[in-house]
Amino acid sequence: MSPRKELTDYQKGQIEGRASTMSCTEIGEELGIPRQTVSSFLQRLDEHENKENLPRPGRPRRTSYSDDRYLVHAALYDTTQTLKELRDISNMGISIQTIRRRLHEAGIRKWHALNRALLTEDQAAEHYQWAKEYKQHPHDDFACIIFSDESLIKKDNDSQTHNVFRYQNKAEKYAPKNIHGKKKFGGPSQMVWGCFVGNKLGPLVFIDGAVNKESYIQLLEQNLLPFIDILHEDGIRNIVFQQDNASPHNAKVTKDWLNAMAERHGFTIMKFPRNSPDLNPIESLWSILKAELYR
Repeated sequence: MSPRKELTDYQKGQIEGRASTMSCTEIGEELGIPRQTVSSFLQRLDEHENKENLPRPGRPRRTSYSDDRYLVHAALYDTTQTLKELRDISNMGISIQTIRRRLHEAGIRKWHALNRALLTEDQAAEHYQWAKEYKQHPHDDFACIIFSDESLIKKDNDSQTHNVFRYQNKAEKYAPKNIHGKKKFGGPSQMVWGCFVGNKLGPLVFIDGAVNKESYIQLLEQNLLPFIDILHEDGIRNIVFQQDNASPHNAKVTKDWLNAMAERHGFTIMKFPRNSPDLNPIESLWSILKAELYR
């Protein structure tokens, strides 16, 4: 049986600081510490007003409380650095394994950085407002939304993973400093446009050359409008068309044309926040398509 790990001073401070607003279970889940360990520490603190661990035999600890706090601060200041780089800047004369243990004790370890589009504060506010508005909509409303998008299908994508230091919680997981921005890579590729509504797939259109407002209007005229007419024949009503805010989509001539077609063909246009691939469920379809193509 492996020896039982003792709480560090840093962990004790984390537990004590959360005890007034969180349960032992919640504290344990957030800090990655067993609930019983949290409960026992708080009980000992309440009964004996003593945070010290009982003396135990073994090798003396190589780092002090201030050393541990410095390692945590340095790791979170630059989350992309390696353990070797953290050891070099700390200059404590300790091994990488010791640094890894100290960070684990504080609930920090290396995680894969998420690949996400980085949002400005205004864009994030738009996302939040959009989510609040549509959160209360019944499920049937989404079955009438035509989700659409273009996607660049590439032969090869960047498969390299990137690791960052962070705590095991959603706030740290999605913090901008821990996001690895998506990059574009060269090689064979094909631009496509597609859409779907409910469980019905729309046309998949191959696009040659750049997408501009003229070619985009032509694409919608030849593919979207016939699809909407078919949906009406199938008895689907209250159709809403979604598109993102790419320049060809957002051009005045495109908006004017869409408004005219919406009135003529009986559909409405969704106001969609900027830079929002994570809010468009068609991204899941693109992922399936790309995975199948790669396979």
